[in-house]
Amino acid sequence: MNDERADAFLRMIQRARRGRLKIYLGYCAGVGKTYEMLQEAQRLKAAGVEVVIGLVETHGRPETAALLSGLEVLPRRRLTYRGIAVEEMDLDAILTRKPQIVLVDELAHTNVPGSRSAKRYEDVQEILNAGIHVISTLNIQHLESLYDTVERAVGVKVHERIPDSVIVEADQIVNVDLTTEDLRQRLKEGRVYTPDRIEVALDHFFAESNLEQLRELTLREIAAHIDQRRRESEAADTAGAPDQVMVCLSSRGPDSQMLLRYASRLAGRLNRNWYAVYIQTPREGPTIIDAETQRLLSETLTLAHQLGGEVFTRKGNDVASAILQFAKERRVGHIVIGRPGELPVWKRLLGQRSVVEKLLERSEGLTLVILDARKYPTHTP
Repeated sequence: MNDERADAFLRMIQRARRGRLKIYLGYCAGVGKTYEMLQEAQRLKAAGVEVVIGLVETHGRPETAALLSGLEVLPRRRLTYRGIAVEEMDLDAILTRKPQIVLVDELAHTNVPGSRSAKRYEDVQEILNAGIHVISTLNIQHLESLYDTVERAVGVKVHERIPDSVIVEADQIVNVDLTTEDLRQRLKEGRVYTPDRIEVALDHFFAESNLEQLRELTLREIAAHIDQRRRESEAADTAGAPDQVMVCLSSRGPDSQMLLRYASRLAGRLNRNWYAVYIQTPREGPTIIDAETQRLLSETLTLAHQLGGEVFTRKGNDVASAILQFAKERRVGHIVIGRPGELPVWKRLLGQRSVVEKLLERSEGLTLVILDARKYPTHTP
């Protein structure tokens, strides 16, 4: 427990040196995130606060562009990619200028290849580490842990995603809400997209049922963030409680990504650390498993990092024993694992049991979450 308290104090010191991050969160394009952000910038400037624009996208909306008036706008950096001139946020210019507050729109944006960082949120993390406060915008569907949920809910694969840790570490989140009827009316009036895109948008992504589900996800995320802040004041007293979260990974598990996203959301709800653990048995040594399996395992562990989990690889003959030993060492209270396939009859006759069956027998005092990817519900924990 002393080590955990020391680590918590170190994190508190490091956090005090960083800039603060405020995010205007919405459920869809057009709800008014950038507009609200610029309104705040104007209020800050009027109060004598040094605020500059690192990057803001008005998308041709006159009322949004009008709010740029009087604000210092840093020039963008011009790059050439495949013969096309592209403009990106100039990270070096922001770090050199070092204002009190910088506005950075569209947090989930993917930078053009050749940029210092692959994603804009990584640029923002560098700005925060320099002690500069950041105000940004984000749509709910860009959260990594919601990828499966959003795909099932609205039938869209979201390619630009950010780790949940980014929003978990945000100091303030503001929900920019708008009724779905009002948003669809804005779209019809040409205040969201150009006229040639309106009809397709109304029939597909902006269908009322899709918007309602995205709006509900956003409201739940805001509620979780508020609850997390409430729990933070109690964190020091409960640091030793056995309710950290671990997810058990397999080199051949078809549902590993879903397990990781579920564990990430569960840990966020509980405001606890979470660990992604792969138990490597002798028959799964690096020189034994094939290249494709190694590639899939590597991608799974990379995703665990991106979602904010701590990744561990342990070796052992008895997977269940290794899992329970790890749980004891890290004071884990919740174990997330995929539903196993059926053991062949001949193995049953020999008295063999699955890892899950062994855990069910021996995991007294622990909460065991068994997920079946085929029947995984559309809601999150």
